[in-house]
Amino acid sequence: MKMCNVPRMNLAMGKRELELGGKYLGTLRDSTGLKGDFAALRARMAEDGYLRIRGLHDREKVKAARRMILQNLDANGQIDRSRPLDEGWIATDKRGAFKGGDKAVTHTPEFLGVVEAPELMEFFGGFLGALALTYNYKWVRAVGSGEFTGAHYDVVYMGRGTLNLLTCWTPLGDIPFEMGGLAVLRGSHRFERVKETYGRMDVDRDHVEGWFSKDPVELVDRFGGRWETAEFEMGDALVFGMFTMHGSITNTTQRYRISCDTRYQRADEPADERWVGDKPKAHYARGSAPVVPMEEARKNWGV
Repeated sequence: MKMCNVPRMNLAMGKRELELGGKYLGTLRDSTGLKGDFAALRARMAEDGYLRIRGLHDREKVKAARRMILQNLDANGQIDRSRPLDEGWIATDKRGAFKGGDKAVTHTPEFLGVVEAPELMEFFGGFLGALALTYNYKWVRAVGSGEFTGAHYDVVYMGRGTLNLLTCWTPLGDIPFEMGGLAVLRGSHRFERVKETYGRMDVDRDHVEGWFSKDPVELVDRFGGRWETAEFEMGDALVFGMFTMHGSITNTTQRYRISCDTRYQRADEPADERWVGDKPKAHYARGSAPVVPMEEARKNWGV
């Protein structure tokens, strides 16, 4: 996929249509030129709340992982076989698929060759200033047509260990704007009132919805900042911390947007026990109690 100048266009984000280049939606800042300069990368992370790095992964390794995932989807009847497999066209009446914790996908040599590659572990070790550890649980998604992710902090899902934990979002395929890549709310890592309330929540302990909002406009109008996204290529990565608000653009195509989320931290700091070990227990409390709607929780918090 050849990148070009950003066009003037509208992108869907939930029920909203946002103009790319307008008040609410811009493009991600590129930090590729800082790769290898960890002091500069840390300063950029502190400023923006994220790092967009092209070519952080080996493209051929990503391509192999993508094909393995597509073959898995195809075996489950989710791929339109009248089209080339590598393009990932969605079969009639099929939705997206979440493969988190599915070791038949997440612990294959092809997938681990991307997210646990020696060069990637060295990158996170350099950024964190110590030997890096990655969670055993891996999150893999094939996002279907019309689907998107609401705005949230990752800390509400994995905040029981160190808060110096990083998410690496990896597109497992080229992702044009309309396929619904990740979007970050620039400056949201400095929303102190949100961090002090929503940011201290634990979805398993508190039985509250995880998404802070499904309305990107409301967040900008109330708290400030600007949503940013990009077109992505295989090999790219988006790295951010636990208190960076993010979600995704809606996938308005008939092809799966395939991506993964993996986590990295210093090996000498505590890890959230839900996501490590041979059999991570993951979100053990879901369904064990009524879930508090986020609208109600935000009213109680005053945010």
